[in-house]
This record gives sequence, structure tokens and C-alpha cells, in this order.
Amino acid sequence: MIEPSSTPGDGPGTILVGVDGSTSSLRAAAYAVGLARRQRCRLVAVYVRTLPATVLSLADTGGSAATNVVDAHDAVERQLRDAVEHYIPLLSVDAHLVVRTGEPYTELVDAARQLNADAVIVGRSANALHRIAGSVAVKLVRCGRWPVTVVP
Repeated sequence: MIEPSSTPGDGPGTILVGVDGSTSSLRAAAYAVGLARRQRCRLVAVYVRTLPATVLSLADTGGSAATNVVDAHDAVERQLRDAVEHYIPLLSVDAHLVVRTGEPYTELVDAARQLNADAVIVGRSANALHRIAGSVAVKLVRCGRWPVTVVP
């Protein structure tokens, strides 16, 4: 577990970025790396592995769909770990990857609270349904606990 930030001074101590492997979340991660580098603060990337939908589980009697979901999660996690362990340190950024399982909004809020995040950065959702039901980004903004940057 990563300890909460206690960095004294001006500027953020910890920036949290939500990543899910989508193009907009990877843009958000790139923006967050640059911001953390300029601000000389810690960056925590949070990847939330979502649980397969109940309907999918009931319809997937052979388990192949659930296996495909898990394989996709594993591939994204490997890509993120590789970036955090090999590329981001070259930029002199104190970066960490946290992997959680659950509902993305809930897990991002919990992680931001636990880490005493000073800012949250996420990518914009490309899902049309989110314009009706509300995306993770919109929910984080409405939460009002941290400054939230939504990267297109």
C-alpha cells in the first residue's frame, strides 16, 4: 500500500490519475506525468479492473467471455506496469500503479481519499450512454472533494 502524501510546501503532494487503457485515459496519464514532473510531486495511477457484468456471467456457460475480459484486464495492467516501471522513471517522476477491482468511480474516490490526493485527472468517456447516466469524470466533478481535470 502506498502511504498518503505528507509533502510540505506549495503545490500538490499527490496527483491521482485514473487509467483504463482507453485512448483518453492514456492521454490523461501523459498529462498527469507532465504535471507531476513540473510540480515535483508524486503520481499515482489507479487502474480499476471491473467485474464482468452479471448478465454476461449468466449467459457465458463456457466461461470464454469472462476469460476474455480477464485477459483484456491483464493486458492493460501489463502495459501500465511496464510504463510505470520502465519509462516514467526516466522522466524523474515518482510514479506508482495501484490496481483495484470494483466500480471505477467508487474505487477512484476511495483511492483519492486514502492517498490524500490533491488533484484527480481522468480521461473523457467516449461512451454515449455516459452522456445520459453520467460518466466517471462527471461524477468525480460533482463529488467536489478534489480539483478534477478531464482530458479529452
